[in-house]
Amino acid sequence: MIEFAKNLAVNAGTLALSERRNMDAANIHRKSNVRDLVTDTDRHVENFIVNAIKNRFPDHDIYGEETGSDRHGSDYCWIIDPIDGTSSFVHNSFNWCVSIALFYKGKPEIGVVYAPMMGDLYYASRGNGAFCNGVKINVSAISEMCDAIVGVGLFCLRAGWKEENNLKFISRIAPELCDLRKNGSAALDMCFVARGLQEGFWELSLETYDFAAAWLILTEAGGVLTDLYGGENFPQHGIICSNGVLHDKLLSCFTDYQHLRR
Repeated sequence: MIEFAKNLAVNAGTLALSERRNMDAANIHRKSNVRDLVTDTDRHVENFIVNAIKNRFPDHDIYGEETGSDRHGSDYCWIIDPIDGTSSFVHNSFNWCVSIALFYKGKPEIGVVYAPMMGDLYYASRGNGAFCNGVKINVSAISEMCDAIVGVGLFCLRAGWKEENNLKFISRIAPELCDLRKNGSAALDMCFVARGLQEGFWELSLETYDFAAAWLILTEAGGVLTDLYGGENFPQHGIICSNGVLHDKLLSCFTDYQHLRR
């Protein structure tokens, strides 16, 4: 199944690139608020992926960002984000990707993340390590915050969170780091941690499809993923990942996190 998922992600990415060349304002829409974008291409790519899965595995469950759930009572569930980083996609930037995961009984078994503009295909299957473009990847061994690069997501700000949002935690964490990055795609941020390009990533507001594929890639590369309390109730209680060595130090910056969902 891993080869099927890899080929599907690459073909979906190729479709997205092709449509991006002809995209105009009429193809761009708003979702929950004016800063939450979706394009016709998001929907076309998800339909392409869903149809391919249904043709190959008609009894499997599917959960996609744009189309929702299609349940058959299967132990297998495909979780899809057709374009993670839509704002980057709209701006013709590099930081967007196709994300496809296969879960078995609620646990990730296959994860594939394809970033067409970068030409990078990340993938993992449970127990077999993580790879980028065929080369095995591992998290970094950096152990000091002052040497670390950490990514952050800001959907909580785009969604209008006022009482508790990431600005408080950014102002606390950024002075401790070598650098803080806003890449615009949770899946890619987690893959960058898996590849050793940065040491961590956190966000207060995500959905499962945002990180489902990158979850396995990260952990197979030696990384750690928890909620902001250090537990497993993610994404409901936020999400934070790291190279493992720095995880407790990063978590210590969230001791007053209150899980104030809007």
